[in-house]
Amino acid sequence: MNRAIRHTWVAGVAIFTVLLLALTYVQFFAAGALEAHPWNNRSLYDQFGADRGAILVDGDPKASSVPSEDDFEFQRVYADPLTYGHLTGYFSLVYGATGLEAALGDELSGASDEQFYDRVVSMFSGNQPTGASVELTIDPVLQQTAADVLQGRKGSVVALDPETGAILAMVSSPGYDPNELASHDSGSVIAAAERLNADPEEPLVNRAVAGDLYAPASTFKIIDTVAALESGDYTTETLIPNPQELPLPGTDVTLPNYVGGSCTARTQADLEFALEQSCNTPFASIALDLGEDAIRETARNFGYGEPLSVPLQVTPSVFPEELNEAQLALSSIGQYDVRTTPLQVAMTSATIANDGVMMKPQLVETVRSADLSVIEEFTPEQLRRSTSAEIANIVTELMVEVVDDGIAGGAALPGVEVAGKTGTAEIGSDEGLNDAWFTGFAPADDPQVALAVVFEDVDVATGASLTSPSAKRLFEAVLNK
Repeated sequence: MNRAIRHTWVAGVAIFTVLLLALTYVQFFAAGALEAHPWNNRSLYDQFGADRGAILVDGDPKASSVPSEDDFEFQRVYADPLTYGHLTGYFSLVYGATGLEAALGDELSGASDEQFYDRVVSMFSGNQPTGASVELTIDPVLQQTAADVLQGRKGSVVALDPETGAILAMVSSPGYDPNELASHDSGSVIAAAERLNADPEEPLVNRAVAGDLYAPASTFKIIDTVAALESGDYTTETLIPNPQELPLPGTDVTLPNYVGGSCTARTQADLEFALEQSCNTPFASIALDLGEDAIRETARNFGYGEPLSVPLQVTPSVFPEELNEAQLALSSIGQYDVRTTPLQVAMTSATIANDGVMMKPQLVETVRSADLSVIEEFTPEQLRRSTSAEIANIVTELMVEVVDDGIAGGAALPGVEVAGKTGTAEIGSDEGLNDAWFTGFAPADDPQVALAVVFEDVDVATGASLTSPSAKRLFEAVLNK
């Protein structure tokens, strides 16, 4: 009898131990995998049943959660979707999260470490947990102006505060409507995604920070100019050969000068004339003289090749390696395999505007809990000193001449000094189309905004009519406030 009781007791302890170990395993070791399992509908219901925080611009919600009449309790909705969709991204039952919905997912859902106390209070009070709200650095007037100047064409606008790095505008065109992908109707979401992914205009790509990147064209000459001045071999008085065509070493090809300016007026050019007329051959000569390492190092000092989160993930810009002389000459004018984002080009101008100091770009002003207490707050952060204040001031003066007396005159503002540089990137189009650029800042003596504008697939005349005049409208939107 005692033996039977003992065996029963041992079996009971064993079963209890197994259950305890299983529970421990599930709770602590397998919880993550089970939560992420695609058949775990409870996780989806928990996420979409939560009151997710809003993404705000000047206090106005651009992404928010509203009560839903279906099983998920809340529906994510997006205001001004074509203007803000690439910033907010979407929160999708089918495809997960993108944009700031992904980058700030923990804060918006209330799952960040800083919100632990709020979760504990909600658990004991029985109240529905509420995610944090996120206020962006975006200036709504400038953001709308940026969307307006793009006119739905393929391209992008990025504007920064040079002193702080705050992103004042970031628009990628064409846009898309994230509401289509945030619907709780899975069938309509899948159909919308298939349509958007099949669109040759690639509306889902945030051209400002990602995608296939752009050839920066003559906007890269800002970096060439810095490299030349830093070398000590060049000053603003140095005369540089300015042939109308430069034979590319080791090839039967020549590099022509830019035909849209007045490069033919001089056989020799100083930096001022070469930059204001965007002459190609003097900058190619500078690069061949200084060498690949000097140009690459200067590009790296301005952020090329560096990973960056704003907190959207930014694709690093590229300056190619192991170049022969012909490739180096082409790279010096922002062609060959040089690739960049509009954000990087805006950062280059912002750095010149900020006396050679590059500030970290940032989209988020504040993160606030449901009781409006500040969880996180934007503080300016210096990334690096890209060049000296003295050289930055010289380059500023040269960029002012590009607008006052050069090919970027369309960006000029009465009574305000504007610094700028244009670019025309050849993209190998059979129709002779290009990507057209403007980058610069204003006022030159007290910069309030630095920007980059790019229009894809335009002819030279159309590009000239779009880029500099668009920059003028953007500068006015800031300076006339």
